[in-house]
Amino acid sequence: MTIKYSQWMDGAGPDADIVLSCRVRLARNLLATPFPHRMDESQAQTMLARVEEAVHRVEAGWHLKFLRLANLTPIERQVLVEKHLVSPMLVQEPVRFEAVAIDDRESVSVMVNEEDHLRIQVVLPGLQLAECWDVANRMDDALEQHVDYAFDPRSGYIAACPTNIGTAMRASVMMHLPALVLTHQAPQVFTTLAQLGMVVRGLYGEGSEALGNIFQVSNQVSLGLSEEEFIHNLTIVTQQIVGRERHARQHLLQNAGTAMADRVGRAWGILTHARIMSSEEALRLLSEVKIGADLGLIETSHSATYAQLTVATRPGFLQMSAGRELNAAERDELRADNLRHLLGEQ
Repeated sequence: MTIKYSQWMDGAGPDADIVLSCRVRLARNLLATPFPHRMDESQAQTMLARVEEAVHRVEAGWHLKFLRLANLTPIERQVLVEKHLVSPMLVQEPVRFEAVAIDDRESVSVMVNEEDHLRIQVVLPGLQLAECWDVANRMDDALEQHVDYAFDPRSGYIAACPTNIGTAMRASVMMHLPALVLTHQAPQVFTTLAQLGMVVRGLYGEGSEALGNIFQVSNQVSLGLSEEEFIHNLTIVTQQIVGRERHARQHLLQNAGTAMADRVGRAWGILTHARIMSSEEALRLLSEVKIGADLGLIETSHSATYAQLTVATRPGFLQMSAGRELNAAERDELRADNLRHLLGEQ
């Protein structure tokens, strides 16, 4: 099984035991051009061509590859979503004038004709929001040399959704928070985040479930502060959540150590011996093994990171590794086989 993993999955970066990745996304629209949902076919084709030309002008310095989604198979498009390189919205059928430019490390991606003309995003492992913003800002500047953005001096960048007007920036962190869930602190924490102007979403952003105790936290609005201020605020909030999660983990270890060890051991036993595994069960069990390893309750020798394991169990990745479409039963069997292989069991 050969799978290419993205840089953000390498398990590095500050607080990477809890913060799986961070992302900065910039929404941009071209001057005097209808938003994607208002474009006719001719305008959409022209828009796609203009952006493709702009990407080609900067691709050498950024090592970008431009992909028209209509030229990809449904499985290839699904894998892009599973790697968090594109949004689920971008690959919704029918796919006609959508595209994405991706760098060779799969840290930078530029979505074309999603909700906005351009969605520039940078994803890095661990808590590196300032670094994400720096790269995204430079990518933004590079493209702006070849296209004219819609910008108002008073309102900021013009976006299709009013919540994106202003900086048109969405910064987010993807965190593994099993202890807050197990100690029933997560609802209180998430309520506090909402009061601070943050929003909590699931594994694949808006409208998705928080599978495997993985949550995305991001700024809710993009107007009123500078990009640097939004980045600073989310960094501080994330550090506080990390502190709460670590405290909850120590509480579990001190007050329910035997029960936790039993729970982790059972999860490891199922993952390394099961012959059928659903997607939801895999993420749940991997989450339990991850916290067990972080707390020293179990020793693992496999080289795959937690982020790599979660992505490798997703439906698109499984079908890509098989080289064909698989039904649900076939995916469940292959998922179990792959997990035994990745975790070092034959």
